[in-house]
Amino acid sequence: QVQLVESGGGSVQAGGSLRLSCVASGRTFSTYAMGWFRQAPGKERELVSGITWNYGSTYYADAVKGRFTISRDKDKKTVALQMNSLKPEDTAAYYCAHMKAPGALVINAFDYWGQGTQVIVSS
Repeated sequence: QVQLVESGGGSVQAGGSLRLSCVASGRTFSTYAMGWFRQAPGKERELVSGITWNYGSTYYADAVKGRFTISRDKDKKTVALQMNSLKPEDTAAYYCAHMKAPGALVINAFDYWGQGTQVIVSS
């Protein structure tokens, strides 16, 4: 079992910044990657960014490239998402997720999820 706890969501005006953090606990020794997903009302959950745990290779969705930065601290077992130049369309619940087995960063490959943190960007 892996437990994930997110923090850092909130409300911000367009152009502002937020930093999300996720702390992992439990059986984290077999982690291949961590990801940040988001889900807006009425929409499917989508991968925003991912990072491989050992090598730190990163992935970003086109919608956030150049604005969001993912990072991880292996010692503290945390993964963060720095979100800059936020837009109203970034408004969503953001979820941290754990991936155990190597492979493509697709939603079905993630096995543990946090409870989510809300991000609201006003225009």
